Amino acid sequence: MTTRKNWGHLAGQVIVVFGALLTFAPFYYMFVFATHTDAAILSVPPPYWFGAALGDNLATLLQRLPDFWLNISWSVYVAMAVTLLNLLFCSLAGYAFALMEFAGKERLFNAIMVTMLLPAFLGMVPTVLMMGWLGWTNEHRALIIPAACGALGIFMMRQYTASAIPSELVDAARLDNCSEWSIYWRVVLPLVSPALGTLALITFIGSWNNFVGPLVILRDMDRYTVPLALRALQGTGQTPLGAISAGAAIAVVPLLVMFALASRRLIEGLTAGAVKH
Repeated sequence: MTTRKNWGHLAGQVIVVFGALLTFAPFYYMFVFATHTDAAILSVPPPYWFGAALGDNLATLLQRLPDFWLNISWSVYVAMAVTLLNLLFCSLAGYAFALMEFAGKERLFNAIMVTMLLPAFLGMVPTVLMMGWLGWTNEHRALIIPAACGALGIFMMRQYTASAIPSELVDAARLDNCSEWSIYWRVVLPLVSPALGTLALITFIGSWNNFVGPLVILRDMDRYTVPLALRALQGTGQTPLGAISAGAAIAVVPLLVMFALASRRLIEGLTAGAVKH
């Protein structure tokens, strides 16, 4: 029996390691290809280690995308704005749905949850038309405002708030004449910080990687976000694979930084309630 358990444990470790290597491989090759010429990238077998063409690839990238650093800054601006607005509005909605009583609460929450069943592409045409009516075409606020609050974020914050904050604590604060805003700011926010970290990371990554939204909203190259700018490289003559890899490697750095800062909160938020005390 013990030997069987040991073999099972070893098999589980092998599967986990294999899955981790399989997941890490695209990131590794992205950085490797950023240092090689296009001919080397297309060779069979492809290069397995770093080369010496990083400087040339960066020069090609900045030559064909002179506004690349501006595109990076636009991506940071949009992703940070969307993330902060989601943290504010989703946490407020989560507090209201979890710890407040008002008419139609369950029906409203169910209606919000139904929107999670709809494909994102279904709302693309109405969103583009509304942004055109508002005169927001080619404006980054057309990417920020529609994404300022999402059903997934509301669901996450509602579930975490209901499990992490006892209603007696909120009732005691109300008896002390605390306003709802004070309760939210002083009681709720500090206790739901793990869920906020998880939501921040998910929202930032989703906004940073958003391609279809900028594609249908933005028109000028100097207003593109990073995914759209890198895609535009394929329309500037021969596709520079090394330059695209270099740009992608640069673009992934903010995601790595964000993950490093929020990884602890992410694990806490995802595992909350998994262990019963």
